[in-house]
Amino acid sequence: MSNHSTASQNLPLVLIPGMMCDHRLFAPQVQELSKSRQVFVPRTDQGETIADIATYIFTQVPWATFALGGLSMGGIIAMEMINQQPDRIVGVALMDTNPWAEKAEVKAARQPQIALAEQCQHLKVIKEQMAPNYGRGTTISEQSQLTLVLDMAEQLGAEVFIQQSMALASRSDQASTLTHFHGPSLVLCGEHDQLCPLDRHEAMATYLPNNQFHVVPAAGHLITLQAPSITNQHLHNWLTLLEA
Repeated sequence: MSNHSTASQNLPLVLIPGMMCDHRLFAPQVQELSKSRQVFVPRTDQGETIADIATYIFTQVPWATFALGGLSMGGIIAMEMINQQPDRIVGVALMDTNPWAEKAEVKAARQPQIALAEQCQHLKVIKEQMAPNYGRGTTISEQSQLTLVLDMAEQLGAEVFIQQSMALASRSDQASTLTHFHGPSLVLCGEHDQLCPLDRHEAMATYLPNNQFHVVPAAGHLITLQAPSITNQHLHNWLTLLEA
């Protein structure tokens, strides 16, 4: 958590990282946004279901009310947090994520990945099957991005890979949750996101009653690293709305 005396009166921000990622996924956002508020990136390494992980995050957050953002699996968790305790969340930013339950073919593809992780080969899965779909933006090379992604995954370990894979496979559809959330919301999608394509974000923008929707140009799945300046600007504008 970042603490700044000048930030205490502004709305705190909780940012939830994606699968097998940690606080480093949001390093450019924490650096910039913590100039004006407290920013907290929680742990996501406990829980058998998305609901469990959401509950675990609530135990880590020290504020009664806050702004909430999440990328990829982090966005899925953020939607479940709205489902559980909507009154604590002033507004939500959903980035490169998916509001729907997992499709059968995606769920089936997780089984061989989990089998590899059980043999401590989860980094092989990420390098060969997941990372190629992340794309890259103009400010981060493919190699430096892969190095960071693998390092975060290595720190979290194979057991967390298995837990998060199973949690994603069993997740609920959150369309109804979003239609009932009236706080200011932001939906961001990387132009070249192959994991969570544009149609997911168009749907979320339709579900949310009080929404701003933007496509981030020249970026893929990890917009926080691939296009940090424009992502930060969109987040700043959304936070300004929350505090108006």
